[in-house]
Amino acid sequence: MDRNLYALPTAGAEFQKFCGGNLGGENETCVEFAQLPGEESAFVLADSKPEGAGKEVRFTGAELDAFVLGYAARRGLAL
Repeated sequence: MDRNLYALPTAGAEFQKFCGGNLGGENETCVEFAQLPGEESAFVLADSKPEGAGKEVRFTGAELDAFVLGYAARRGLAL
């Protein structure tokens, strides 16, 4: 994908929250994740903490796969 992922809209994206970590409030320890609507291989990760509100990172499927596999290997996690 050679398109600008940040130019794609998030309207209608179905975000999932992955929470854990410290004992902060409900949204203090969550990462939100969604596939961008109408895109087969475009994803967004967003921070749920108040100081991170509105900040996001976008990845192609290949980029996200490489990150997940690398992160899991580095942490010694089994997939």
